[in-house]
Amino acid sequence: MLTGFLQATTDGILMGTIYGLMALGISLVFGVMKIINFAHGALIMLSMYITYVLCGIFHTNPYFIIPLCVLVMFAIGYTIQAGLINRIIDTPSHNQLLLTLGLMVFIQNFALFIWSADSKSIPVPGLDKAITIFGVSISCLRLTAFLIGIVVFAIVYLMISKMMLGKEIQATAQDRVAARLMGIKIKNINAIAFGLATACAGIAGLLITPIYYITPNIGDTFLLKCFVVAILGSLGNIWGALVAGIIVGLCESMTGLYIGGSWNEMIVYAIFVITLLVKPTGLFGRRESRA
Repeated sequence: MLTGFLQATTDGILMGTIYGLMALGISLVFGVMKIINFAHGALIMLSMYITYVLCGIFHTNPYFIIPLCVLVMFAIGYTIQAGLINRIIDTPSHNQLLLTLGLMVFIQNFALFIWSADSKSIPVPGLDKAITIFGVSISCLRLTAFLIGIVVFAIVYLMISKMMLGKEIQATAQDRVAARLMGIKIKNINAIAFGLATACAGIAGLLITPIYYITPNIGDTFLLKCFVVAILGSLGNIWGALVAGIIVGLCESMTGLYIGGSWNEMIVYAIFVITLLVKPTGLFGRRESRA
């Protein structure tokens, strides 16, 4: 019984870190621009296909092309923000929702047209095994994804909190008018922030590519979970996304152990609904004071 509990805990933490990394992009975009990006799951899916193509070109495993994947996904995110979203950022919120929904449909159909509906996978020889510690089996692929995910969270946190670019992003998120008066180029910061969020989605997609089969609709599987994690961890909170991702991962694994795998999604969304009812700002959010 103890071994089963430890196994479920380990699996939940490893997978939860990946969930947190997936949700980090949504959290960043909302924190800076107050935009809910429905195309986020499609961007994760696109990064999986890009990883598949790059691995085929360079004949290597995904982990060696992380820098290249980050650059490609950042460029895609920057272009989307600068070319599309910046044009409607000051319009009513439903325009932004419709744009990101349309972008999601476009990316899905683009992937379907280019790569067809057939599922694809990327084997990683040498890491497709598991190590056993005190009776607990740890997947090498998930352990690698966990370690890389922690490093990414640390890099993003240091970038946002210590670098001048990060301070400009924070200033833009706190008060757009004041940031503009201080000489910050708001549109450029928005594009950089969206590019950074898309790069995080790209890393998450790359890390799960050896774990999941790639299909044009796989982004839908992750999108709702990303929203659950992002809101649970408080939108705009970097470490909150990580903690919330681990909570969701643990809930899934413990539910599968003690109740049954078919209840996984229901338990996760039940926790999500309860959080919205009890603490709408998320676990780490604070209500804004009103005059």
